[in-house]
Amino acid sequence: MRIPRTKQTGLTLVELMVALAIGSFLMIGAIQIYNQSRQAFVINESIARVQETAQFAMDTIEADLRMASNWGRNSRGLAVEGRSIIGDVNPTGLPLPAADCAADWVLDLALPIDGTNNGYGLTCAATGGNQANSDVVTVRRASVAPAPLEAGRLQIQTTRIQGQIFADGNVPGGFTVADSATHNLMVTSYYVSPTSALIGGGVAGPRIVDEEVAPGVENLQLQLGVDVDGDNTVDRYVNPGDPIYDPNAVGYVPGARIMTARIWMVVRSITLEPGLLDGRDYEPGDVDLGLQNDDFRRMQVSKTILLRNART
Repeated sequence: MRIPRTKQTGLTLVELMVALAIGSFLMIGAIQIYNQSRQAFVINESIARVQETAQFAMDTIEADLRMASNWGRNSRGLAVEGRSIIGDVNPTGLPLPAADCAADWVLDLALPIDGTNNGYGLTCAATGGNQANSDVVTVRRASVAPAPLEAGRLQIQTTRIQGQIFADGNVPGGFTVADSATHNLMVTSYYVSPTSALIGGGVAGPRIVDEEVAPGVENLQLQLGVDVDGDNTVDRYVNPGDPIYDPNAVGYVPGARIMTARIWMVVRSITLEPGLLDGRDYEPGDVDLGLQNDDFRRMQVSKTILLRNART
């Protein structure tokens, strides 16, 4: 009986070189695909983080702005006693916060929305300083929900036609629990700091708490839509601090009311993104920030917000 045998031989040098070449090409292709996928993931993650920050910051300030001039049961700041008036910023001697941000910062209810154009105009210190060429936005209102009486806290008692600011925890004279409501007075100023810091605290009684809303906001701009002829439509947009809407200013137009607020934000990534060069010229509101030419990812967003309590 014979058993056929097959002759066995190894690879030739040419075959080995061809196999190595093909394998190398495949490995290089796989590595390039992996690197491109990873780079795309990092870019998408960076874009998502910037978008998330911009959305959160805008939602926060929008909710506050929409409720500006809400004083509880009415929306007429000039009908609230105890507010700042010409020649007397605190006519009823209310306890004001320590290190107040201006003499009439808390009690100027005639200006439900105000601010400083391209600068920091508050007398209280900005945590970490303030960003140049960025606006400060101040919103004054009452809490949305009624609040329990609390001694040492600035509160507003309002009916449909009048109101009173108080801080002793007792319903002011002339008001009854049946026909009025108690709300907390809330004043918020938004500004941009070059550094992010989260601090809290304060002293007993009325106090100011400085806290971070969202890291990465690089510039904030505000313009106010004003109705000057009483037809409930915006006639012009002005920068914060314009006298046209300030009853205490020389250039005030009688009856002028703020109807809308237009907000711009430039939001920047927290960390550098190697390989990215931001060569865009950002122009939010009335400022030109120029070319950035750095490795941070940025996004400019804007929104026009209608004040719920502005219409007559």
